[in-house]
Amino acid sequence: MADWHTTVTPPALARLLATARLPDAPGPRRPAYRTLAGQIRLLVTEGRLPVGARLPAERELATALELSRTTVATAYETLRAEGYLRSRRGAGSWTALPEGAPPPGDALHPVPPDELGRTLDLGVAALPAPQPFLGAAAARAVEQLPHYAAGHGHYPTGVPVLREAVARRYTERGLPTTPDQILVTTGAMGALHLVQRALIGRGDRVAVEAPSYAHTLQALRIAGARLVPVPYAPGPLPGPSGPAPWDLAEWRRVLRGAAPKVAYVIPDFHNPTGALVGEEQRRELLAAARAAGSVVLVDETTAELGWGVPESEPLPRPAAALDRAAQVVTVGSAGKLLWGGLRIGWVRAAPALVRRLAADRVYSDVGTPVLDQLIAADLLGEPLTAVRTHQLDRLRATAHTFAAALAERLPDWTFPPPPGGLSFWVSTGALSGAALARAGERDGIRIAAGNRFGSDGAFEHHVRIPLTVPAPAVPDAVRRLTALAARAAAGGRYGPADQDQPLAV
Repeated sequence: MADWHTTVTPPALARLLATARLPDAPGPRRPAYRTLAGQIRLLVTEGRLPVGARLPAERELATALELSRTTVATAYETLRAEGYLRSRRGAGSWTALPEGAPPPGDALHPVPPDELGRTLDLGVAALPAPQPFLGAAAARAVEQLPHYAAGHGHYPTGVPVLREAVARRYTERGLPTTPDQILVTTGAMGALHLVQRALIGRGDRVAVEAPSYAHTLQALRIAGARLVPVPYAPGPLPGPSGPAPWDLAEWRRVLRGAAPKVAYVIPDFHNPTGALVGEEQRRELLAAARAAGSVVLVDETTAELGWGVPESEPLPRPAAALDRAAQVVTVGSAGKLLWGGLRIGWVRAAPALVRRLAADRVYSDVGTPVLDQLIAADLLGEPLTAVRTHQLDRLRATAHTFAAALAERLPDWTFPPPPGGLSFWVSTGALSGAALARAGERDGIRIAAGNRFGSDGAFEHHVRIPLTVPAPAVPDAVRRLTALAARAAAGGRYGPADQDQPLAV
């Protein structure tokens, strides 16, 4: 059955196709229809084109690609015969998977339990739990549970003790907050979905950083939003005292010209680059958004991960503290600092919006598990300083080890040293990140291709490397990554001259 919530326009599909590089094939040149069919198939199997996405009509796509309608029709027929496309007269055509085919590959999804030990996971950027802190907090939470078990256990806005803990943490960071401004959700993605449904309608423009968090970009596409990418400023992406990460001139142009409903940003140890935006840039962006009437959706899921910032250097205050007149909604999470197994996220917003979101959520998940909330509330209290030190020490050790090993074994790969966050944003030179990810699927190495972090498949020559491998395991991980890069390059390397070529025919 088609997912009618996802419709791919001809220009959007054309941009995706331009990034879908097929391996060189021996023998005669591929016919144009086979190239087109192969590219669409590749986009589906990589997960960049959702299963159930409605594709453009043959005539529309032919016009966008400057191909004959016969070529597009034959490509579609090939995909139907292979099981990658389904069509119904009067309803159009939508992507599918052949019977018995594995689900689309996605390095950003957790490795299945039965593959642990056999697969090197360089896809998911999530830390193990901080022990013994988690176990001790869980024991204390279980002792509190009988007090809550006497009721129905549904807290649409969150257990009061956790709302108080989150509000207190915002206040400590320079943003005075009261519990009625906090809505506890089931993970940060639950928070983002709630906010998206409330603020963004089908066809609304949403300005996003380029690159940005892959899962949010995909969620926005599925919701029918029209993404407007705003590239980072050229040059390094350091801490708040260095060169500016945001290109404010471009942000002003987009906010003024496109008038997006929402601007989605990650100013604190950005995913995937690790960049940290200073307070002055935050103020200027908020002012531009306020003038344009755009809501600024601030993702703070990595805000506590400043492993590269000296303790003597104060971190920027939360964006919402810098312009009280601007419309700012903030999303946070316990999953990155504490543990992803605690499915705890939150929204910080005006009390009226919090009440509206709480009313909306009862039609989806009613509330977040109480025990998880009690554990998170405990960890956000007295243990927080020790927990944060534990996790940042781990990230710092892994980052330093990875930087040294990559410089030694893969000197052509470059990345701006970040001041924090969970990953390195690595330029792979002439090597396709998608080709590297495909080769990794065969070799038991999961790595996230850069095109997952751009709208319409940008950043083909990048990969995200998470800093979640234990430092002692990094040398072996880089050794395997080096061998993988060599194999991928042998079958997938292409030079700059090929990048601007039209659809291969």
